Amino acid sequence: MALNLSQKQEVVAELADVAAKAHSLIAAEYAGTTVSQMTAMRKKARETGVYLRVVKNTLASRAVAGTEFEVVKDSLVGPLLYAFSTEEPGAAGRLIKEFAKGNDKLQAKVVAVGGQLYPASHVEVLASLPTLDQALAMLARVLAEPATMFARAVKAVADQQGGGEEVAAEAQAEPA
Repeated sequence: MALNLSQKQEVVAELADVAAKAHSLIAAEYAGTTVSQMTAMRKKARETGVYLRVVKNTLASRAVAGTEFEVVKDSLVGPLLYAFSTEEPGAAGRLIKEFAKGNDKLQAKVVAVGGQLYPASHVEVLASLPTLDQALAMLARVLAEPATMFARAVKAVADQQGGGEEVAAEAQAEPA
């Protein structure tokens, strides 16, 4: 179904809003993907904070103009599915990687992060980024390590002093 001008403007405005806030973008070829596969992917996308949309490349090009994803404009060729990570940078990568395992028709073509354009193979790199919860757990461990080391050092000193007092007390108790 063809869109009229006002519908196209709405699509461009919606995509531009998402692109302005997104952390990463993956454009993937999806031709040959079944309706049930697309439905499952859309459901998973909603759950993981990925904005997933199929739009004409001309509309996508207009939408990313002026954003850090403008670098993809020349690479948008063929029928593409656009996956924007809205909550964490690696979410779109994990989504595309997961669904590409069971569907050889789904192939990443473009990856963009931080104003840089990367080849499709960088989906693996993007997918390997930690989730927000994992990153926070790693940060907590790093922040807690100095306190843990300090506590161990204090305990070691206390153990040494405690052991030294017992030896001194035993020496005084024994008659010479």
